[in-house]
Amino acid sequence: MLNSQRNFTLVNPQTGNLAFRLFSFNDNSHFCHLQRHNFYTIIWITKGSGKMRSNFAEYDFEAGSLFAFAIYQPFMLIADSEIEGFTLNFHPDFFCIHKHDKEVACHGVLFNNIYEPPFVTVDEPSAEVFKMVIEQISAEMRREAVAQYELLISYLKIFLITAVRLKTEQQPATGKVLLSRKEPFILQNLKDAIETHYKVKHSASDYADMLNISAKALAKMTKQHFNRTLTDMIAERIVIEAKRELYLTNKPVKEIAFELGYNDEYYFSRFFKLNADVSPQVYRDTVGAGRAEVR
Repeated sequence: MLNSQRNFTLVNPQTGNLAFRLFSFNDNSHFCHLQRHNFYTIIWITKGSGKMRSNFAEYDFEAGSLFAFAIYQPFMLIADSEIEGFTLNFHPDFFCIHKHDKEVACHGVLFNNIYEPPFVTVDEPSAEVFKMVIEQISAEMRREAVAQYELLISYLKIFLITAVRLKTEQQPATGKVLLSRKEPFILQNLKDAIETHYKVKHSASDYADMLNISAKALAKMTKQHFNRTLTDMIAERIVIEAKRELYLTNKPVKEIAFELGYNDEYYFSRFFKLNADVSPQVYRDTVGAGRAEVR
């Protein structure tokens, strides 16, 4: 049995930022209001049910749901019964998913995926792995020992890889659902078009014209299948790339804006703040810029 009460936090002594945290919860007081954090958040619901809101969409959840939220991604949980579970938080200074994507492959699967819901259903084998990892993290954080960060990162990688494999297995099921609905290839073509053209085409009508479908019909399909508007999806994809550039490079905001199709730096900054809740500069200051030594 997992110990139901635990709360362990590591703080980066150089910046004062949260580096890594594991905590358990037995009510919804932590998540009942809108959350936006400068670190990654993983929530594993082991008991209870309710609704989760994120990125203009709402999803039902129940025991066994595992949520993964990227930096500054808004979310909140509305419980309709008593909930319990565990949360892992980690700052990119502690572990950068971009720089370690070949190792854990969670960017675009667990995090920063605009086409799939930000959660996965945990099966029993995966639950056993997660329990083991949580116990190991708890044991390691109770003591200060040599190479503690390195060991904690290893445990975090096991957790992330297990979750990525689980979601990858479950995503084809979502694809099968789409194939049973009307015009599934339009949706796949839409995803391909966004990935190819989001830096130059920013409006929903651009994609409707490209796919030879009316804007109204495409909007209806997008809302039905992705649970949010096409405009929101395009904006989210642009912001994900902007965040990546702000974190991994020292490029001026003006240059990043131009590369993403915005000639007006100030318009881009307003657009970014509207969608990320912070300005590009605040994001860079709180998350980091071009840190070569990131773990």
